[in-house]
Amino acid sequence: MPLYEFACGTCDSRFERLMSFDAARDGAVECPTCGGHESRRLISTFAALSRSADGSTQTVAGGGCACSAGGCGCGCAH
Repeated sequence: MPLYEFACGTCDSRFERLMSFDAARDGAVECPTCGGHESRRLISTFAALSRSADGSTQTVAGGGCACSAGGCGCGCAH
């Protein structure tokens, strides 16, 4: 099952839920902070790992925002 990221429309908290595709598509999810049902699913990027010559790995991309410029309304720090 995929991990989805949500933002609550009532208290503006962000949270994640592990749920099926169908459950995520069905509608708003209850916020664990305030119990509100005004959540919206966010567009999330996945973390990509890069392996160096010495065998170590490092994260080269990731986070909760896929935008590259300010003003997108997601609340991330650009």
